[in-house]
Amino acid sequence: MAQDKTSLSLRNKQSITYRAATSLTYSQVGDNYGTKDPIKKLAQTAAAQTAKNLAAINYKEISDSRGESAFVWQVDEKTFMASVIEGLGTKNLVADEMRTITKKTYYDIIAHDTVATIINDLITSGAKPFVLHAYWAIEDNSWLQDEERMKDLIQGWKNACNESGVAWGGGETPTLKGIIKEGTVDLAGSAIGTIKNGRLIKAGNLQKGDRIIFLKSNGINANGVSLARAVAKELPDGYATKLPSGQLYGEALLSKTNIYVKLIQSLLDQWVNIHYISNITGHGLRKVMRAPQDFVYVIEKVYPAPELFAFIQKHSNLSDEEMYGTYNMGQDYAIFLPTEDVEKAQEIIKENGFESLDAGYLEEGKRQVVIKSKNITFGGETLDLR
Repeated sequence: MAQDKTSLSLRNKQSITYRAATSLTYSQVGDNYGTKDPIKKLAQTAAAQTAKNLAAINYKEISDSRGESAFVWQVDEKTFMASVIEGLGTKNLVADEMRTITKKTYYDIIAHDTVATIINDLITSGAKPFVLHAYWAIEDNSWLQDEERMKDLIQGWKNACNESGVAWGGGETPTLKGIIKEGTVDLAGSAIGTIKNGRLIKAGNLQKGDRIIFLKSNGINANGVSLARAVAKELPDGYATKLPSGQLYGEALLSKTNIYVKLIQSLLDQWVNIHYISNITGHGLRKVMRAPQDFVYVIEKVYPAPELFAFIQKHSNLSDEEMYGTYNMGQDYAIFLPTEDVEKAQEIIKENGFESLDAGYLEEGKRQVVIKSKNITFGGETLDLR
């Protein structure tokens, strides 16, 4: 991706305590949501016009799922199916650079994160995934000849599938000379799952007064990596730069993404009344208002910014608003549920090895996210994907 090499200037190339003189934004180095989101919305509108084709096999789409993380259709009165397709993005480029420093491939983590990206979107609908397909696009077959890297990729993919409870059903490995850059790979995949006993999670279930629980993230996941890579290019020691804790910047970027299949199924199996789930990925905490209804999503508190995000902010000179509108900032999932279910849900979350925060609530009003502790407001027009 094109990068603005003049947008981040250093006061002292020999010091890692500098602050950028000008802000380096995500739209400069990676995704420009202002350009992409209208195209996504146009595609969603066209896709909706094909829903009639499901009727030919006696299925019916859940129209509310258009624009959600997963597409859902109804099979019978109490059974639904859900599907999703997702890609990793550019996180593998960090692994490639880190290999030159530590000699490890990191592709077991890269594989895990690709599967996690796919699965965590699918299960926001309440679906239990059962099959996943891989898409690994390369420039030419020479990429496949690195035995250590391929062993790690395959083993990591298999392990993540087992953690998710899905069968790895196969995939596609196209050679795209002239499209994929030499020495790189584009990793993506699709998954399908079932929703039984009518336990469909959808935006229409949201109610005034619902609480918002955040699950604590384990890192940057697969979002905003292009900006993080641009920061690395301007650091004196690049990815080998140490964070205050002593961890290498590149290794912090490669932290494994949590997979939440077993947790969400455990919550549903124990009859926690989940009204909605939003996976905090692209658009940062703006994703809290992914549902189309006119609610004010009031965030009373958030996790303290993890060290990695604080480092990125310091060295890109981004405002809190820009950071929270790009990254998860420590919040992985937003789970919406009635007040009376909060305590039980948090106990189950802890039993499953995750940490949660009772962070806020829904109130009537114009659609927006209000992060009180940061004095940030994201208007509904900043997340217009439907």
